[in-house]
Amino acid sequence: MNPPTVAVVGGGISGLVVAYRLRRSLGAAARIVVLERSSRLGGKLRTVPLAGDPVDVGAEAFIARRPEVLALVEELGLSDHIVHPSAARPLLYADARLHPLPAGTLMGIPASAQSVEGLVDDETLARITAEPSVPFHWDRDSDVSVAELVRSRFGEQVVRRSVDPLLGGVYSGLSDTAGVRATVPTLAAALDAGATSLSEAVARALPPKSDAPVFGTLREGYGVLIEALVREADAEFLYGTAASGLKRSAGRWSVDPLGEVDGVVLAVPAPDAARLLADSVRSAAQCAAQIPLASSVVVALALPHDAGLPQNSGILVATGEDLSAKAFTLSSRKWPHLAERPVALARASFGRFGDDALVDASEADLIALARADLATVTGVDAEPVAAFVQRWHGGLPQYREHHGEIVAAFEAEIAGIDGLEVAGAMLHGVGVPACVATGTAAAARLAARMEG
Repeated sequence: MNPPTVAVVGGGISGLVVAYRLRRSLGAAARIVVLERSSRLGGKLRTVPLAGDPVDVGAEAFIARRPEVLALVEELGLSDHIVHPSAARPLLYADARLHPLPAGTLMGIPASAQSVEGLVDDETLARITAEPSVPFHWDRDSDVSVAELVRSRFGEQVVRRSVDPLLGGVYSGLSDTAGVRATVPTLAAALDAGATSLSEAVARALPPKSDAPVFGTLREGYGVLIEALVREADAEFLYGTAASGLKRSAGRWSVDPLGEVDGVVLAVPAPDAARLLADSVRSAAQCAAQIPLASSVVVALALPHDAGLPQNSGILVATGEDLSAKAFTLSSRKWPHLAERPVALARASFGRFGDDALVDASEADLIALARADLATVTGVDAEPVAAFVQRWHGGLPQYREHHGEIVAAFEAEIAGIDGLEVAGAMLHGVGVPACVATGTAAAARLAARMEG
């Protein structure tokens, strides 16, 4: 039997994990080809030089309480590169003022009025306090947006000042376009289990207190992980090559412009998966087409070391504030290893689902907006030593209502087709650990079929 040929469509973190896992499973003789439409690998992970040192301008951390990234990093011999955040706390900019980020909340949803005291008005606090006594109905067989659920129980101020900033930081969207089951699954589980109020459900769903770090990153940036995966995958990488067609014939797949292969893994955004599957697996394509994308921009600033950034890890911005930015990461305060550098580092983020007009603004305008908004919320108006603008067109899938049902139907259609797998952020989480998990699972299923 000839060694298999596998096409991995998409060279982001999911696709690179697929290629690496397939190499380990299928051996040195297998031909693994990664088709990447852009001129670089890594997808939404990108590390660039700024003021002489590497800085991440995409995802900049991973959830350390999930095992996938830590296990992968250990496999690749990079464990000594892992670092964790400082004890600095984030702030929230709402009603034109800075507030401590509410504690005792689940994705910004409070378990009690005490959590958001000072952030919302007295009427809202009274409503939260009384919420457990208000009749409540939860449909175990359905789903609603986070905004609809929270607004109905706690009011609009909680949605816009507490929940939106947290969800926006993860999904580049608003709570209006976030389904409860997909974006706050532990809350949905508590409601399904019989919680009689939203307050009770949040209290049940809050994670247990732990001294373990919540987040981690790599000292030199995610570029180190990307380089290691590329090296160990030992694949053929076709840059500037978008898959333009996917067909199945006589038990093999044909991927344009590559040609015939024994297996295909799609590790691309949902609209691209929908386009590629339109002819060969139309029902799956229709599912993928229901998952929209949000675009955003990151502006990384290197400021003079004595610029006077607050002693906080970042600042989230409530919906409706007179700012263009949706969040700031005060990188030199958040990460001790970055505090050692001769400049002060900060990142401003722009763009949400349905509000991405700034994504294509000029670099000069985006840098000016980042500086102006940073000055508004912190008073820091120092001239940057260096700046970098990273646009993320279609950067993040939106997990709207019934997202889980859409993904389940999509995966059920794919599962019955030999030689085809899918991985990526459109499925079971937008974070790096979730992408690593889907890539690992897709590679394992495909390898098992080929070896069987």
